[in-house]
Amino acid sequence: MRRLFFSLCLLPFATVAQAEPVHGIAMHGEPALSADYTHFPYVKPDVKKGGKVNYGVVGTFDALNPFVLKGMRTTARGVWDPEFGNLLYEPLMTRSADEPFTLYGLLAETVEWDADRTYVQFNLNPKARWHDGKPVTPEDVIFTFELLRDKGRPPFNGRLSAVEKMEKVGEHGVKFTFNDKANRETPLIFASSTPILPKHAINPETFDQGGLDIPVGSGPYKIKELRPGEKVTWARDPDYWGKDLPSKIGFDNYDEISVTYFLQEATLFEAFKKGEIDIYPEGDANHWQRAYDFPAAQNGDVIKESFKPGLPSGMLGFVFNTRRPIFGDVKVREAISTAFDFEWLNKTLYGNAFTRTQSYWQNSALGAYGNAADEKELALLGPAKDKLSPEILAGTYTQSATDGSGGDRKALGKAVKLFGEAGYKIQGGKMVDASGKPLAFEVMTQNEGQEKMALAFQRTLKLIGIDMAIRTVDDAQYQARSNSFDYDMIIKSYTSSLSPGAEQVNRWGSESKDAQGSFNYAGVADPDIDRVMEALLQARDPADFQAAVRAYDRLLVAGHYVVPLYHIGEQWVARWKHIGRPDANPLYGYQRPTWFDARVQ
Repeated sequence: MRRLFFSLCLLPFATVAQAEPVHGIAMHGEPALSADYTHFPYVKPDVKKGGKVNYGVVGTFDALNPFVLKGMRTTARGVWDPEFGNLLYEPLMTRSADEPFTLYGLLAETVEWDADRTYVQFNLNPKARWHDGKPVTPEDVIFTFELLRDKGRPPFNGRLSAVEKMEKVGEHGVKFTFNDKANRETPLIFASSTPILPKHAINPETFDQGGLDIPVGSGPYKIKELRPGEKVTWARDPDYWGKDLPSKIGFDNYDEISVTYFLQEATLFEAFKKGEIDIYPEGDANHWQRAYDFPAAQNGDVIKESFKPGLPSGMLGFVFNTRRPIFGDVKVREAISTAFDFEWLNKTLYGNAFTRTQSYWQNSALGAYGNAADEKELALLGPAKDKLSPEILAGTYTQSATDGSGGDRKALGKAVKLFGEAGYKIQGGKMVDASGKPLAFEVMTQNEGQEKMALAFQRTLKLIGIDMAIRTVDDAQYQARSNSFDYDMIIKSYTSSLSPGAEQVNRWGSESKDAQGSFNYAGVADPDIDRVMEALLQARDPADFQAAVRAYDRLLVAGHYVVPLYHIGEQWVARWKHIGRPDANPLYGYQRPTWFDARVQ
């Protein structure tokens, strides 16, 4: 009955879409904003544009193309950048940060589709222009998808695998007819997660070679200055074609945006303290509590703020590379996870500021933690439920806890027992397998913060005879080794939304396991995960969707692919007071592209 009700709710929307184009599309249900909306609810619509902002990041850059492997993690910030804004390239439609997954018109003025989402047609805005004044055309859209298929990196190169036919319709329309590889999220991914590139300004033969030639985009900014590896400066285009669109009102408020690169986080923070950087997002609880005693923070020139988004916890943790034989056994992964002393880490390094993460969608109705599997979920899991513990099925499973002493014998004894079940034993002070080979591996870290966490883990594992080496590498080496999965263990963060979808395939799907540049850092290839993921992607009814995400969450937790760390539940950010922001805070938390220079207001 619920499925029938949901389908009936969609029918007026689908029928209208077949008769005439609509202004927006939602993953489930209909857009919250009507066709006559004037702006998103979380912007300051009457903001006066002008001034500048100085951002800072750790790393380097040597490319302007984030869509190929060579420039995947070394492209200058802002080119295609949800955090700072898509300054150069734009998608067909843009996402509202105040709804789980709803898109509104950008390059595409309107959209058409059927109830079963077997096709989608994007009707381009006739006003859309590239920086050189040429119109954005259906030919550009078709060129983009074909170019990314042939030359792009994951996930861009796989988009057309779900398309049976791509065709131009009329003067401004592009229609995608899908095959059986598509799911209900596919039209939204096409609309929001694919940049549209100019056919007339790109040479397909050299597209995948990287480089720093200034590209032609359609976005609100142009590159003003490049200092490779050091700084990129963006200038707002006063002739930007989309500045009056409802989906762009209140965005792109600075005349100039600069992004300065630093080799270390500590150096970046010192630059922020001096006023050389305007905004500093904080992720370290101790630092947040103790580091803001400098004069500007004490006299009010620097403002500290905490935001509470309505998002799931996500997952931060030590990730096992299961491509390595030593981590192929789930019992070994569980034993290592059990030995991790989170309580000691939290107390010693972070002043007990953090909460241990138990689920990939904790703090939301989508998460398995705290929610028992119902009949719908059990039916979806099928035989896979037999490999889940009763606690995981009941939603009561928690990560192993310690007394916080740094050497809890009970917790370590539990870990040793699990190692025994996996064929390991302690011999001569070393944890060895049946052949006598010691258990040893290396964790690759990126910065001092990660190194501190790894040292705490190393200290505990040593107590039961495990040799965990730590290798901190520079940014370029870190990115190259991440892309090629050249590590035993790595620390990664997986963000979670209220509308998980196709991005999960790139993180946990079998097809992404061996795709260099994918985010399947753990090397997962599990048919049960693939099957439940597909149910998640195909769900129409909200109850079916929730059941699928919870089942998926249980399988990920049961696989022990990650040693979970912590989540904050808040977003911390400090800013100099001349940077203003709208009063409203949307579902997804603060949005820097809506902030502004208060000195020009």
